[in-house]
Amino acid sequence: MEKSCKISKFFILCVVLGVLSVATIVTLWAIALTDSVEIVAPWDKYRLPDTLKPDHYNLTLWPRLTVNAQGLYIFTGKSYVVFQCVKETDLILIHSNKLNYTKWGDDHLAKLSALGSTPAPTIKKSWLQPTTQFLVLELNGKLAVGESYQLDTVFVGELADDLAGFYRSEYEEDGVKKVVATSQMHPTHTRKTFPCFDEPARKAVFHITLLHPRGTVALSNGKEPVNATVYTEAVTQTRFEPTKSMSTYLLALIVCDYSFISAREGDILIRIWARRKSISEGHGEYALNLTGPILSFFEVYYNTTYPLSKSDQIALPDFYFGAMENWGLVTYRETNLLYDPLTSSNGNKERTATIIAHELAHMWFGNLVTLRWWNEVWLNEGFASYVSYLGADYAESTWNVKDLIVLDEVHRVFAVDALASSHPLSSKDDDIQKPEQISEQFDVISYSKVNIRQCTVLTMTKGLNNYLLMTFHGMELPVHDIMNRWVLQMGFPVVTINTATGLITQKHFLLDPDSVGSVPPSDFKYEWIVPIKWMEAGVVQKEIWLLEKEALNNKLTSGHWVLANINVTGYYRVNYDLGNWERLLFQLSTNHQVIPVINRAQLVDDAFNLARAKLIPTTLALKTTKYLSKEIEYVPWESALNNLDYFYLMFDRTEVYGTMQHYVRNLVTPLFQHFKTITADWSKVPDGHNEQYNQVNAIRMACSSGLVDVYYRISGIFAWFSTTKNNTLIHPNLRMTVYCSAIAAGGAAEWDFGWDMFKTATIASDADKLMSSLACTKDHELLNKYLRYTLDSDKIRKQDATSVIVYISSNVQGQTLAWDFVTQNWEYMFTQYGVGSFSFANLISGVTMRFSTKAELEQLQKFKEDNSKIGFGSGTLALEQAIERTTANIKWVDENKKKVWDWFLSEIA
Repeated sequence: MEKSCKISKFFILCVVLGVLSVATIVTLWAIALTDSVEIVAPWDKYRLPDTLKPDHYNLTLWPRLTVNAQGLYIFTGKSYVVFQCVKETDLILIHSNKLNYTKWGDDHLAKLSALGSTPAPTIKKSWLQPTTQFLVLELNGKLAVGESYQLDTVFVGELADDLAGFYRSEYEEDGVKKVVATSQMHPTHTRKTFPCFDEPARKAVFHITLLHPRGTVALSNGKEPVNATVYTEAVTQTRFEPTKSMSTYLLALIVCDYSFISAREGDILIRIWARRKSISEGHGEYALNLTGPILSFFEVYYNTTYPLSKSDQIALPDFYFGAMENWGLVTYRETNLLYDPLTSSNGNKERTATIIAHELAHMWFGNLVTLRWWNEVWLNEGFASYVSYLGADYAESTWNVKDLIVLDEVHRVFAVDALASSHPLSSKDDDIQKPEQISEQFDVISYSKVNIRQCTVLTMTKGLNNYLLMTFHGMELPVHDIMNRWVLQMGFPVVTINTATGLITQKHFLLDPDSVGSVPPSDFKYEWIVPIKWMEAGVVQKEIWLLEKEALNNKLTSGHWVLANINVTGYYRVNYDLGNWERLLFQLSTNHQVIPVINRAQLVDDAFNLARAKLIPTTLALKTTKYLSKEIEYVPWESALNNLDYFYLMFDRTEVYGTMQHYVRNLVTPLFQHFKTITADWSKVPDGHNEQYNQVNAIRMACSSGLVDVYYRISGIFAWFSTTKNNTLIHPNLRMTVYCSAIAAGGAAEWDFGWDMFKTATIASDADKLMSSLACTKDHELLNKYLRYTLDSDKIRKQDATSVIVYISSNVQGQTLAWDFVTQNWEYMFTQYGVGSFSFANLISGVTMRFSTKAELEQLQKFKEDNSKIGFGSGTLALEQAIERTTANIKWVDENKKKVWDWFLSEIA
């Protein structure tokens, strides 16, 4: 019995061990299987929970415009936010970044109080979560649904020169250094100024008070009182009227020593603010004269009155974006708001008009009605980009500025949207979480892809509706059947018309056809509903709708030339059978004016890009330029030069370059002579807006391609300028060309003179022209010196550093220098110097545009690998696009270099 008992115990022990082993194995499997399902704490997520709804903020800020004992510029602040609890919670998350808090008596970073009868729970724990940029408050009890609470904070922040949040800008006036405290809250920088619920849907009213030195001006979104309060003998307190309920990113705060000019448009007070000297010299007059008419135009267009009592616009010395639509106080780079007829070109004038129109368009579409989350940026920016042309066209009706949409928007976005690494207009909420992902959304796709020329947007009948009803050329179709294909899938089609058979087909257009394998899947299988406006032998025909992948239309087979997408009202490219291409080329060579001017530009642009995609021969694309010897219109010329620029980028380091220059010189000479004649040997400028643009093209290309006549003339003009320091002999339209050409042909003396003129320039637009032209030198030592200057804000403002590096990289002599500079300094630029002020997407894109060799592709891939831990921020997508573009360039050059060279040789023989 004893032995039997022992065996039983051993057996039981084995069973227990077996059960434990199985349990352990099951547990390990469970852990392994659930390892990917990570439980994330709320404060480790980037989005706010849906538990609290802000009602209003009360904020007092005091920026110090002199350094403190530690050598820093700072601002101090106190704020409270009143919010309602909409879902029961014991956690408060509120955005905060780079702020230092004063602790309250209970040793916490904030004070919570109830505004109703139910007491507020006490704070259990408070801390800052830097990665997700939250101030976190854990509570000892639950907040009650429906109750309102107040959260108070006291804090200090740095008034840094990083162009983000509440920041510092500096300038000199009459030898005296002036400091401006200004702001850029968009898209996620309000949290760097005070704790807030920093998401666009969390609208609230803002009660703002600014403390500032006596004699300075304080500005914000709301109107300031007539008389500010004296806070101390040296400090003034300005309390502003409460704002409308609005998103945090639209808040604006400025303290400056500026002056202004003003006018009224009905009940609206309009003011233009700038440096005192700029105002006294009349540089704000053009903006003031434009603003009233544009506001009136949009009131009619939106069928809604302007929502505010005032419209302030201010020019800032240091500003990251071109402009920002803060509600009631729009901020601009100086060069985009100020216009001086003595020094500003017609391009500067157009930019001022279109940017003002863009920002004022946002006062309704974007500010009054706002996107819910940043995955729908295109609704804000794309619409504003389009209507900016309408507003500018209303204000400057003789310019025909709407004709430039195709060049400035459609062709520009085509270049990016034809890549496999493009993205849809609209993304899923969950795909856009981090601040850098939000910044990536503000690209050419969001701004320029919305081709509303092809539809009528019916909105704002009773306020702004939260949907778009599309009426396509009188044919109402449901949104889901049309728009989802354009919004939810990336890219666009190439529509191919075979005039021999009448067959019309569509296909997803990719610049590199070999990249089709890396294109993400689409629910719509990369098919679109396409409206085709077309003509036959110059006669407009009945519109065709391509509803499927292919269709037959016998009306296309008459034997005459066919042209589709009249005036580029559709967002697609067009290809034809070779017979129709030949008929179109013949028409261009015999009487090009039968084809609409915008379509002449389209034929060139389509042909060059179809050739890059291997859909037509490259030599066929080059043939579309031959007729230009008879063309005097700007739009086709600009389209051709933009496309020939790609050939320059690919071949300016090869033997093809010389023959190409010869061809271009022959092509541009008649245009040069045309403008020489109509301007009485360059003694005046043409009358038309676009004519003035094309005059610049004629002189620029004649000079760069080596036409002797213009080279000596420009050298003489610049020599006179450098001797007298008087540039009035050079018309503002021509200054960029003259400066660049002379500095390229000269040496250190010319460059040093240009640098001195740049540093002493008092007009931002003239400084910009000099800044760009300094990158034209062929001297490597000077280019390297200029690159070093971009990391010294005393020499090059941080807002301009990206542009200077890209300017240098566009110079064939500076390409490698700029790339080496970026790779060697990436960590410093990305993590320290350039934070908030560098456009990393533009930087990566710009310095890699010429990449077309295997060695350059390897360098690009090594750059990606070496800096993977540091990161690329808003440049992440741009890096992928650069790799894709370089890969395509390598293939294209290998396949086309000899063909192109032979073609140019045959044409100049």
